[in-house]
Amino acid sequence: MSRLPQWVGGLGAGLTRLAQRLEEQRRRAEAAAAAESAVAAEDAEALRRDGSPRPPDGRAPSGAAGPEPEGPAAGKESAEPVAEAAAGPAAAAGPEPVAPAVAASGSTVSSPDVEAGRAAASVPAPPAYAPAVAARPDPASAVPWGVRVAAEAGWRLLVLAGTLWVLAQVITTIELVVLAFVAALLITALLQPTVAWLRRRGLPRGFATALAFIGGFVIMGLVGWFVVWQVQANIDSVSDRIQEGITELKGWLLKSPFHVTEGQINNIAKNLQDAVGANTEAITSAGLEGVTVVLEVFTGILLAMFTTLFLLYDGRRIWEWVLKLVPFAAREGVAGAGPRAWRTLTAYVRGTVLVAMIDAFFIGIGLYFLKVPLAVPLAVFIFLFAFIPLIGAVVSGALACVVALVTQGMFTALMVLAVVLAVQQIEGHILQPFILGRAVRVHPLAVILSVAAGGLIAGIGGAVVAVPLVAVTNTVVGYLRSYSLEQAVRMAPQPRGATAIGVAPTPVRRPPGE
Repeated sequence: MSRLPQWVGGLGAGLTRLAQRLEEQRRRAEAAAAAESAVAAEDAEALRRDGSPRPPDGRAPSGAAGPEPEGPAAGKESAEPVAEAAAGPAAAAGPEPVAPAVAASGSTVSSPDVEAGRAAASVPAPPAYAPAVAARPDPASAVPWGVRVAAEAGWRLLVLAGTLWVLAQVITTIELVVLAFVAALLITALLQPTVAWLRRRGLPRGFATALAFIGGFVIMGLVGWFVVWQVQANIDSVSDRIQEGITELKGWLLKSPFHVTEGQINNIAKNLQDAVGANTEAITSAGLEGVTVVLEVFTGILLAMFTTLFLLYDGRRIWEWVLKLVPFAAREGVAGAGPRAWRTLTAYVRGTVLVAMIDAFFIGIGLYFLKVPLAVPLAVFIFLFAFIPLIGAVVSGALACVVALVTQGMFTALMVLAVVLAVQQIEGHILQPFILGRAVRVHPLAVILSVAAGGLIAGIGGAVVAVPLVAVTNTVVGYLRSYSLEQAVRMAPQPRGATAIGVAPTPVRRPPGE
């Protein structure tokens, strides 16, 4: 930092010297131009006075000697007095030296510069039959219009792609914080209507926020504890049934038309055992990493809880602070897009929770009546996987079918598959259009691509938040587009005269009672 002032001082001195040199070159150019104009003025004066340009030696032109004499002698005698009279005292004093031209600014120009100016002025014009040479066009105008448009769009797309790449790198670096904040936004969108309902019933803001926050997280904690309890209570019986199912599957393969031998089945089992033994170190390291993952999950849960609490209590003031960071010219549009985006997110979360509860309830009832073990934990998994559109339903349904196949056999697995398909068809064609409506309608292709991109970037968490992010972005972009069109119409010049009468809005007359 101590060398910075010296570097700045040196830079300033260099710029000063450069300015002085440019000023000196400008003065020299002005002096040369003034000298050339002075020489041209002298030539014009000589032509006006004598009818021909002045010779360099100062003598009169040959055409000014008078009439031609009749003889050689007379010509010789008469030419001498005329020459003497034309030369005057200058002839007696010797040849007159050529005086250097003096510019208006007082600087002199050397005779070679004067001779160069006269030579340039005496260049003859090209003949009439010479072909005309077109001037070279501007390089920017020589580029085709399509290429220029493609180049302009190309570098803007490159800048946008670079910005998105940098943003993705930042999100990957602080993935835990970002996922915790997004989860807090989703939970806030789920609990905020409850806070508003309690406020309308007269409860203070702090008490209503605390009640909704504690109640929401207690319910989620109880659901998680119930799932873990059910899994632990049924894990032994399920393990026994899995062993029996594997034995039945082995017998079915031996009797199947695929001609599978017992040796091939034993080789497959041995290969699996060898693979597990060879990867023991990797499994151990994965277990150690699992401890780190548990700690990260616990940290993310705490961060999401605190963020949810503050968003529920002070969400409006936080939004107003964010608006102050937006430039003033775009603040009005962003202020209008924010509430619409929040309504879209709230509608998505509430609708998805309702649809997931309906799916989990009916599929769980089907699993219970078909006597499939772990019916309640499977129903909870179906509820959780419903937050991943399209892919979550397939994964949870396949899990239920596999458990039914291993524990109850082929017929029960087919019945479970029928129940899952029936419930999912009712969900896709009736529940989602009726509950979610047009507020969060996104094309299925956009859903698949967004879920895949979110899963690649941030795993399961990215797949969960991908669709609501796309829905909110769609709402914001649509509102900003309509807002920009409205502003363009508002800023357009108003029509005048008879045209204004034809297009002016007619005021609506309301009844006196309104």
